[in-house]
Amino acid sequence: MIAGLVQILLFQGLGELVAKFFLPLIPGPVIGLVMLLAWLRVRGSVPASVDLVATAFSQHLGLLFVPAAVGVVMFWPHIRDHALAVAAALVASVVATMAVTALVVRALAKDDPP
Repeated sequence: MIAGLVQILLFQGLGELVAKFFLPLIPGPVIGLVMLLAWLRVRGSVPASVDLVATAFSQHLGLLFVPAAVGVVMFWPHIRDHALAVAAALVASVVATMAVTALVVRALAKDDPP
């Protein structure tokens, strides 16, 4: 399990370095995840240690929403004042996420016919 955690944190650290020096507009963890995905794709399989850590993180995914919920409650007056902008940003981000997800699924499905 430690080896899988080290691998995941290594890619997060590499993503932070790339973000710091080359792509400051993209969050480091996002770059790290893309790099991890590319590495797993080139490797052809997910190592058991990485799978074990990813499964453990997935089981506790709900805990990651606690800080976001606290932030919403804490800044509710500001959010209420700018409700239209917040709603527009949420809708735009959901549409963009769905579009990118569809493109990724389509690209990955080409390699793996039914």
